[in-house]
Amino acid sequence: MARRADRLERLEAETGAVAFAADLTVDADVEALTEWLEDSGPVHSLVHVAGGARGTDRVEDSLVDDWQWMFEVNVLSAQRVAAALLPLLRSSIASGGHADLLFVTSTAAQTAYAGGVGYNAAKAGEAMVAHGLRLELNGEPIRVIEVAPGMVRTDEFALNRLGGDRSAADAVYAGVEAPLTAEDVADVIVYALGLPGHVNLDVITMRPVAQSAQHLLARGPLHPRRPD
Repeated sequence: MARRADRLERLEAETGAVAFAADLTVDADVEALTEWLEDSGPVHSLVHVAGGARGTDRVEDSLVDDWQWMFEVNVLSAQRVAAALLPLLRSSIASGGHADLLFVTSTAAQTAYAGGVGYNAAKAGEAMVAHGLRLELNGEPIRVIEVAPGMVRTDEFALNRLGGDRSAADAVYAGVEAPLTAEDVADVIVYALGLPGHVNLDVITMRPVAQSAQHLLARGPLHPRRPD
């Protein structure tokens, strides 16, 4: 499920997946998605990947509209879709088994950094949705998993955050050896969902080796330190 029907059509052709076009910031779209899922069969897992960042301004210089967009896309969409699909997840395990709620957040949820506070706050809010759900669903066979990636190089994240400035977006990754890819994150998601149903990975933090912490990034080739 995603917003852009043209890309979903290509994905269907490439993979055989069945797609549904919807915007998780729109109540009517989430309702339509829920009705479609009710008619199409059991729902065993929800993987919530919706999110994004806008701007790199300090708090005092930020645009409220950017913050509102980030909260809509990262936090409120998580609440909307989780609330809508929980009854379907419960129905799928009525006769046994388990179900999964998995949220892709960010290391930005864990550590604040200057120029990213709006995104920090939004991703921290999404992480709290996951942590709170895990408590609220205690006693039910429903796993709640958070995957928090660090630097991931994709075609759009930095470009959208920086207002379409391609040179600025490229500079974010310049000289960084092997940033994470979307495929890396997908592999971790598959691993977490594929574990036995009694095993819950509460929070998985993943980074490229070049990024030791949110604020510590190596640019240039990685190499062993020479002996003194």
